[in-house]
Amino acid sequence: MAVHNQKAVREAPANTKGIIHWLQENLFSTPSNIALTLLGAYIIYSILPPFLQWAYFDANFAGDSKAQCTGDGACWTFVKVKMDMFMYGFYPEDQVWRLQAGVVLFFLLIGFFYFSKSNKLKIIAFTSYMIVAILLITGGMFGLEVVETDKWGGLMLTIVVAAVGIVFSFPIGIILAFGRASELPIIKSICITYIEFIRGVPLITILFMSSVILPLFFPEGITFDKLLRALIGITLFQAAYVAEIIRGGLQSIPRGQYEAADAIGLSYWQKMLLVILPQALKVAIPNLVGAFISLFQDTTLVLIIGLLDLLSMVGVAAGDSAWLGMETEGYVFVTFVFWAFCYGMSRYSNKLEKQFNTELK
Repeated sequence: MAVHNQKAVREAPANTKGIIHWLQENLFSTPSNIALTLLGAYIIYSILPPFLQWAYFDANFAGDSKAQCTGDGACWTFVKVKMDMFMYGFYPEDQVWRLQAGVVLFFLLIGFFYFSKSNKLKIIAFTSYMIVAILLITGGMFGLEVVETDKWGGLMLTIVVAAVGIVFSFPIGIILAFGRASELPIIKSICITYIEFIRGVPLITILFMSSVILPLFFPEGITFDKLLRALIGITLFQAAYVAEIIRGGLQSIPRGQYEAADAIGLSYWQKMLLVILPQALKVAIPNLVGAFISLFQDTTLVLIIGLLDLLSMVGVAAGDSAWLGMETEGYVFVTFVFWAFCYGMSRYSNKLEKQFNTELK
């Protein structure tokens, strides 16, 4: 025990010197760095303590009504009471277990991905999960009650829109990238026209056209689900950006890789899918995840076509006469939810980059 304590005493000064050296190198190395460090410290000091005072020390957490929120702090009671609305929208309360089951299955899928080494099994498990999740949410089979999409909302709707956009835009984007890199003039022209047209208009325009303009071309009496129209519009919009990111990855591959694949007798699709595409995707990981994070944030635009995502649901909940003036707490809650999802995607991107990094150290 005495030897251990002596070792800890010797290591303490070394750790202190290391911290001081890091501070000198990163925060106080030059006059400009010193000024920026002091400015940053002042900004943090000006914002963080008042926010903590409002959000935690003076906040109200208990109760079930606005009248029980006293003082100048945040009224988190509003978030607690409206949590089901924020999470599930207007989904029937007696059917919420289906959404919760989908979440449990998702975490089981993540665990399977972590331990499984077989890519084929991962693809089968992911496909099976998507089918089961769709059946659970929509219903209509195995005795499950059908829940119309106009009752979907909150975080559930945000995740559904983002997940569908990410999952389906990825393969479409790969096809468009291959088409744009093709030597066939017609296919190349079609892909270029599509990509440049979509990238030239904002997402809100695509949503408006898919929800308002597109139904005008349907025969009279034929209706098309509003959410499905939005999902198609978002998927096609995101696919154009994914295609450009993949194309950038394809262009980064040395010409020798193409020639080596041709030399061993691989067909065009074998060459592209087995040799070129895996390397291109490795290069494109940071930009792909960045595009998917932007898509997750852009899901708030579905409000323009009458769909109530998590952010929109705050306005609906705060419109309750019993909770007027509680928008701030709701928006702060939404901010942390979006940050958690986006930060998680960013960290997963870093993990993938390290996992597929084949460069020599």
